[in-house]
Amino acid sequence: MAKVKSLAELKAMKEKLQSNIDLREKCDNPESVVQIKVAMATCGIASGAKQVMEHMMEKAEELKISAVFTQTGCMGYCHAEPTIEVKLPGKDPIVFGNVDNKKADEILEKYVLNNELLDGIIPVNYEIIG
Repeated sequence: MAKVKSLAELKAMKEKLQSNIDLREKCDNPESVVQIKVAMATCGIASGAKQVMEHMMEKAEELKISAVFTQTGCMGYCHAEPTIEVKLPGKDPIVFGNVDNKKADEILEKYVLNNELLDGIIPVNYEIIG
């Protein structure tokens, strides 16, 4: 993180971070935007999930993807950490495993923007009851 050199820089940084928090916490219709959940249990954090989430948030902003990012607990895929769940509007969620920054870029550019399936999808091992 760069050093803050002025009060104006600090205020600009605060506004940017606050807008990210507002999007994450105050989204009126979360089903209308991409939802990205990052597993942040101990194993996920140890595997780099925090850095991957920060990278994805920056990349999504760069690509102008309207997304809600959420930290979750354990998803049960410790062997494949860092894991992220991506839910596109109107579609079932997909969980990707072993996500690093390069894979995160691929997920945003290919899956989120172009609906192209990628390697690294963890197969569903449960059934939704509803």
